[in-house]
Amino acid sequence: MTHACCSHDAAAEAATVIDLAPMPSGTIYTCPMHPEVRQEGPGSCPKCGMALEPAMPSLDDDDGEVRSLGRRLGALVALTVPVFLIAMVPHITGRMWHAPWATGLAWVEALLATVVVLWGGAPFFARGWRSLLPWSPNMYTLIALGTGVAWLYSVVAFALPSLFPPAMRDMHGQIAVYFESAAVIVTLVTLGDFLELRARRQTGEALRGLLGLVPKTARRIGKDGAEEDASLESLRVGDHVRVRPGEKVPADGTVMDGESYIDESMLTGEPVPVAKKIHDKVTGGTQNQHGALVVRVDHVGQDTVLSRIVTLVAEAQRSRAPLQRVADRVAAWFVPAVVVVALLAFAVWWTTGPTPAFAHALVAAVSVLIIACPCALGLATPMSIMVASGRGAQAGVLFRDASAIETLREVDTLVFDKTGTLTEGKPTLVELRVFGRERAEVLALAASVEQPSEHPLASAIVSAAEAERLVIPTITGFQAVVGRGVSGRVDGHDIALGNADLMEDERVDIAAGRDVADKARSKGATAMYMAIDGRLAAVLALADAVKPSTKPALDALHAAGVRLVMLTGDNEATAKAVASSLPIDEVHASASPEDKSNVVNALKAGGAKVAMAGDGVNDAPALAAADIGIGMGNGSDIAIQNASVTLLKGDLAGIARARTLSEATVKNIRQNLFFAFVYNAVGVPLAAGALYPVFGITLSPMIAAVAMSLSSVSVVGNALRLRRVTI
Repeated sequence: MTHACCSHDAAAEAATVIDLAPMPSGTIYTCPMHPEVRQEGPGSCPKCGMALEPAMPSLDDDDGEVRSLGRRLGALVALTVPVFLIAMVPHITGRMWHAPWATGLAWVEALLATVVVLWGGAPFFARGWRSLLPWSPNMYTLIALGTGVAWLYSVVAFALPSLFPPAMRDMHGQIAVYFESAAVIVTLVTLGDFLELRARRQTGEALRGLLGLVPKTARRIGKDGAEEDASLESLRVGDHVRVRPGEKVPADGTVMDGESYIDESMLTGEPVPVAKKIHDKVTGGTQNQHGALVVRVDHVGQDTVLSRIVTLVAEAQRSRAPLQRVADRVAAWFVPAVVVVALLAFAVWWTTGPTPAFAHALVAAVSVLIIACPCALGLATPMSIMVASGRGAQAGVLFRDASAIETLREVDTLVFDKTGTLTEGKPTLVELRVFGRERAEVLALAASVEQPSEHPLASAIVSAAEAERLVIPTITGFQAVVGRGVSGRVDGHDIALGNADLMEDERVDIAAGRDVADKARSKGATAMYMAIDGRLAAVLALADAVKPSTKPALDALHAAGVRLVMLTGDNEATAKAVASSLPIDEVHASASPEDKSNVVNALKAGGAKVAMAGDGVNDAPALAAADIGIGMGNGSDIAIQNASVTLLKGDLAGIARARTLSEATVKNIRQNLFFAFVYNAVGVPLAAGALYPVFGITLSPMIAAVAMSLSSVSVVGNALRLRRVTI
């Protein structure tokens, strides 16, 4: 449901647009248990009664709500302690209050308890009442019912004791009142809410840490060369900024001058600084180590990598995991069932209990209502997902939703592309064999036709031409044939550059270049044919080194029982040359995007739980077809958009980290659900008096309130342990 005061469009906009400036007015708040509930500004959830929290974290989140609740708690403690002492001192000392103290203290107890219940408990009664309108009874329904019954009974017993028959009086002839129970319950529940709210705030620390990476100002260089400090919000695409040693990069951009090392550990999880030189890309929020850099701003605001990361993680935190269905099914009947148990306990105690039977029956019923805690069940899954999403972001692993976190641990087959996934994705031109043409001319034409392409092989050819200081002509009619190559018209020539399938489509005879291509592939290089005006002009060989992290990552996954399948558009010789030194179980070469998708579907049809890792446009169909699509953060936007998991570092070591986090998260969720189920399964019968027939023990409503408050806090505390998991 969407809250009435917030339109769907406004909610959607607030959920997707990230501003690194302080949180504006009109911020959308949502419920951690019911993410479909959204409204402008803080409040409480109409379904579960919990305090809403910002859908997106903010650096200016000053915990005002926590402090306000803390002040309320302090006032309630000051009012409740006298009530508790007045009621309990006679029980502790064995001496009753005597006149004239008895009457005066009784009035003090009644008045203070009434203030605590009606003022301090007002939020509970309001939330409990609101829960009845959509018929979504929750924890506050039970609390309001329990404290309301105890207080109302006590008021009548105190003001009109003559209405009660002798059977309801104790050995002193008095009608028992439960002002202290009602007051202590309200105070303890407020304490539980305070502790839980403070703990829940910690689940957003990871995202607030990411937001805090970006400096508030930048050193902007004007067109006249003058430098000035400018606010981050004033930066525009194309501006040049100076990043001095020790400073943070203010926005995504390109190095225009200088060399340095950049610490990208907060984004990638890798502690080793990365060397940066002219034309290299830098990311806003990363820290410059040594040299000074001049950076051209390429992206600002919501278009930056950091903003996209925060958006992705925040959306994942608000998504619902499949395991949540268990708690949802229980919650549907939980509160009505507790009310029935409370009524049954009241009836049994009143008809069969010791004197005064009514007092015992009331205590048992109130204890049952207070000790039951549906919030512990409801929080079990969302809290773990929120913490795990933030922990993953710190390690350079982004989950698109909760389902991806839960499912990744079940993967038994990993399919991956070669270029950019196993390898560096930055191949270099190692051989250029020309046929009847000048080498410089061919390389310049090849660079021209590849310049509009985003493929790593294209970048290698362009870089080779630039390194030789060749003039790269302009292309017209550029076409990219996915899985085959590129073509276009340059300086009056029709150029085609790609694999043998593209040459066949262009009716180009490549017989003269086959031996050259085969030899290059046998060494692990990728061979490409180039045709000019329908005739073979060259064979280009490009080599791409395997990433240093690839083999250890694959070894770890293989040892964990994961089947490893390489799926590449390269030919079989090249693919097998790369696979020969790696623990790969199966190789599929010369695969088109459709072939890749078909292989993934075939593996799934055979019963495998498949994850697909890739970084290119041609990997997108297979990423979408897999149970879990894993996009490499250094790859294309479309690959990342189709991925359930994104590895910011862009290497397979992140998959091992993500799988470890997935296993730890599911284990944590199951611990939370087990605790919540066991707590309620044991607590409700104890509160009803299950121990009385054997041990003569009953549970005080005050003890029930302590147990109820600590149950939710314990679930949140257990979820927070995921912040320290090693991945």
